Amino acid sequence: MIISDKRKITEIQEAFQHQYPYLKLEFYRKGHEAAEGSYAKDQHDSDASISEIRTKHNEGDLQIKPNMTVAEMESVFEKKYGLHVQVFRQSGDLWLQTTSTDTWTLEEQNLHGQRSREKMKETDQEEVSRDYREQP
Repeated sequence: MIISDKRKITEIQEAFQHQYPYLKLEFYRKGHEAAEGSYAKDQHDSDASISEIRTKHNEGDLQIKPNMTVAEMESVFEKKYGLHVQVFRQSGDLWLQTTSTDTWTLEEQNLHGQRSREKMKETDQEEVSRDYREQP
């Protein structure tokens, strides 16, 4: 994933979500410690450019690997690029900050999100089927 001042937040988010479809990345004005959440009021608009929001203007290709923990990846964004990010995981039809599971790898997070989403779809289909059969 190329990090440069010319890119917009949305481009980084899309590249991340392409690799991890059940995770998403949000950018914030303030940093956080591992296992700590970020406030919605501090979230950057996804249309903002990277140059507007970061404190370190290093450019480069950030290699995000499946075996990286969430905490490791968030730390690289912070230390190398001066970007404050939080990873969210899909849980059914909700998005949860991964604060209590920052020690999980991105692969584990994504798999957990996928299973949660699939389980929700199965439940929805069962309810629809049950409702359909019960109607006259």
